[in-house]
Amino acid sequence: MAILTKEQAKQIIDKVLSYAKADETEVSIFGGRTGNIRYARNSVSTSGETNEIGLNVTSVFGKKSGSSSINELDDESLQKAVARAEEIAQLAPENPEYMPMLGPQEYLESKTFVSATDQIDPEQRAQIAADSIGPSSEANLTAAGYLEDFSGFVAQGNSKGLFGYNKRTSVDFSITVRTADGTGSGYAIRDYNDINLLNSKDVTNIAMQKAQASQNAQAIEPGKYTVILEPTAAGNLMGLLTGSLDARGADEGRSFLSKKGGGTRLGEKLFDERVNIYSDPLNPQIPASPWDNEGFPQKPMTWVENGVVKNMFYSRYWAEKQGVQPTGRPSGMIIAGGDQSIADMVKSTERGILVTRFWYIRAVDPQTLLYTGLTRDGTFYIENGQIKFPVKNFRFNESPIIMLNNIEALGQQQRVGGDLIPAMKIRDFTFTSLSDAV
Repeated sequence: MAILTKEQAKQIIDKVLSYAKADETEVSIFGGRTGNIRYARNSVSTSGETNEIGLNVTSVFGKKSGSSSINELDDESLQKAVARAEEIAQLAPENPEYMPMLGPQEYLESKTFVSATDQIDPEQRAQIAADSIGPSSEANLTAAGYLEDFSGFVAQGNSKGLFGYNKRTSVDFSITVRTADGTGSGYAIRDYNDINLLNSKDVTNIAMQKAQASQNAQAIEPGKYTVILEPTAAGNLMGLLTGSLDARGADEGRSFLSKKGGGTRLGEKLFDERVNIYSDPLNPQIPASPWDNEGFPQKPMTWVENGVVKNMFYSRYWAEKQGVQPTGRPSGMIIAGGDQSIADMVKSTERGILVTRFWYIRAVDPQTLLYTGLTRDGTFYIENGQIKFPVKNFRFNESPIIMLNNIEALGQQQRVGGDLIPAMKIRDFTFTSLSDAV
């Protein structure tokens, strides 16, 4: 299905609004093509492509709202969708936190769409898989991977004159490689907007090297270690922190940003002075949607500067209640890094652990952001600046707040799940027990 142009989308939105009788009406249209290929045991198991388009209508009477969704855009379907949304709204209870819809907004033009990704076809997906399966098979290793690409659009408009349109592409690739005896496992993952940045052979080689190097892992005592977290591992935990910079949770006493007895820790230095966290929808490595889920424009924002909490996420409702300006919630976060490579970090480490990634992460104490989970797919012991041997996986109990106060070094950044995350060298990271899982 072709992506609707800005003009086509607006024409449909205007038509829907012309049918509306509610006090306020909001319309969103979205659609696109999603392709994928999956392989395991060095053989493609599934592949396919789906196309979809959908339209949502939200109607509001006073503080009562109702929504309906359809996937047909003919006039009769559009009229029925509006009527259904208005019928639901009349039956709904009032929402005490309802905010009137936004009027016209100025949105930045973020370069989230790349033509090369939009043009991916089944042959190209097969070649990406072949470039991963071939080297693994030749090395007597077993690869399991997944590629998913997306090309689509979203448009929104309302009865107060707001209109926004954005096209985006994305490509996500992950690969796990196992040794023939099952004792070694390696993993690597990449995500981009531009398919030209993905080299599945290079990414697979990383996973292959980790699998071969992690064979016959040795058990060492749990405890506090200096750790080098590759960007994937660091991202597994940093996302838990950046997602918790919410003003309402802090004001209501439910957050690590809450003060005992009331108030928040906004403006306090909570982390190492090297910690700088910000967002920018125009960043070329992680371009983001021009608006958040409330339709509020996204703009560059600093959240943590030199370890000091500078801003928190304010929804429109909570901002009005607190008498401040809303900030919106960013789509991607950037944690400033440094110039050191992981190899540089290893060379400067007398005794420590290199972690590829974490998994099965669960909350222990939300107010201190204490989490537990396991290492996986490549965990190695470092001694005197060299990787000495693979170690059995650990369970950890740690808080990213503590981590960001125990920084030894911040390394080069990598895009991880739509964020920019540096490798991190952290002292006194807590491992509590061993795991026999590979």
